[in-house]
Amino acid sequence: MTASKEKSPNPIDKHVGARVRMRRMLMGMSQERLGDALELTFQQVQKYEKGTNRISASRLQQIAKILAVPVEFFFEGAPGGEPRDPAGFAEAGGQGYVSDFMGTAEGVALSKAFIRIKNPKVRRRVIELVAALAEEDMAESAA
Repeated sequence: MTASKEKSPNPIDKHVGARVRMRRMLMGMSQERLGDALELTFQQVQKYEKGTNRISASRLQQIAKILAVPVEFFFEGAPGGEPRDPAGFAEAGGQGYVSDFMGTAEGVALSKAFIRIKNPKVRRRVIELVAALAEEDMAESAA
């Protein structure tokens, strides 16, 4: 017998977990609160979100109900699937970057703050500011 290797998470399981995390964070819900609703520990929720543990179909349906989204939400943009981009966020070579971004605390915080801005001119200025800062950061990183 060979020594057992630690198996890396399946890309679909990681994607579904990341979508659970993104939606949970957008709702301002803690892992502990989601775990309580599922009658699980927050550590189990962490494992689901990392894709370390697979989420069963019945559990995914339960999570969808708690997070107020259809089950399909968790598979949008999944690797190997047909690209779906109803909101127009796709970018060549960057599939999944929005999900990755929204899976971070910074992404959620920035999105929540941006959504509260009602003036379209102010929104455009925020986008221009972030783009300029990104260019400056890239130039400094290249130097």
